[in-house]
Amino acid sequence: MISPEQVKPSQQGWEVVSTLNAGAILYQGEVLLLARVAERPRPDDPDEVVAPMLDMLSDPPAMRLLHVRRSDPHLVGGDPRLFTYRGQTYLTSISHLRIARSRDGRRFSVEDRPALAPTAWYEAFGVEDPRITEIEGRYLVTHTAVSAHGIATALASTHDFRSFARHGLIFAPENRNVTVFPEKVNGRYVCYHRPVGHHIEAMDMWAAYSPDLQHWGEHVSVMSRRPGHWDSARIGAGAVPIRTERGWLVIYHGADESQRYSLGAMLCNLERPESVLARSAEPLLSPEAPYEVEGFFGNVVFTCGATLRGDTLVIYYGAADKFICGAAVSLTELLDSLPESPTS
Repeated sequence: MISPEQVKPSQQGWEVVSTLNAGAILYQGEVLLLARVAERPRPDDPDEVVAPMLDMLSDPPAMRLLHVRRSDPHLVGGDPRLFTYRGQTYLTSISHLRIARSRDGRRFSVEDRPALAPTAWYEAFGVEDPRITEIEGRYLVTHTAVSAHGIATALASTHDFRSFARHGLIFAPENRNVTVFPEKVNGRYVCYHRPVGHHIEAMDMWAAYSPDLQHWGEHVSVMSRRPGHWDSARIGAGAVPIRTERGWLVIYHGADESQRYSLGAMLCNLERPESVLARSAEPLLSPEAPYEVEGFFGNVVFTCGATLRGDTLVIYYGAADKFICGAAVSLTELLDSLPESPTS
């Protein structure tokens, strides 16, 4: 639906390398996506790697480029998305969020200017992977904030998707995949999130509660990885939870040991979202099409947003960390396909 060639770079002399992982919402008769756009300077020297970043020491903060020769013994590479130099990890592109609009949910017009771009120290390496929640008359945008300090989650809000209020960090590093529920549960805001431990790498889903969207607590583990399955290495919430008569429907991502990302579904108790009622035994969607298998980082399907019109659920997903795609499914059929009890 959206490819890098459709998107104008935000800076002269740069190129868009990826359009991916868009939050989605129905807004004023349109499907609105808040797409992650990753861009970088056009490479001049094939013997160099370059890391763009926001220089917070300049006034105002400005873009700075780190150039490293590929022959430098302090360079550790191999992943097209990042490299390590003198013990610090850098990204080979920097991301911002861009609005895309569509009447039919298929043909999108992408705005030329970023809607949310890096501005703060905790976003120096980019703004990524937004989720959009409509609640209490406004739209919340949780997004990943990347910097030399790690991967955190920040919060923004809007009433019209033209101006945004920034509310700072709500989860410190390392934490991502934060999805805020579209209504309070027992009088409190609730979200799913995915903390990352570096000694015991349990990349599992958690829930948290908040009285004000700023202070989150009562953390509880929701769902774990399954050894030997398609979601054996890591899992995380994808689209914002959808309320159904049977429970909260959550489309989530899982990766196996070879970093092949697929999508599945789980159903959770309406009054206790940390209680899983059902879970996909097999993926709903796995990388199969050429544009899902090959790209900036291949064998990946990853969602941050979905829309529901009638019985049709449309999942918008990033493919191979390069394209934004869509997949439609009957909500009734999807719910009927889930087992009556979660598989461990």
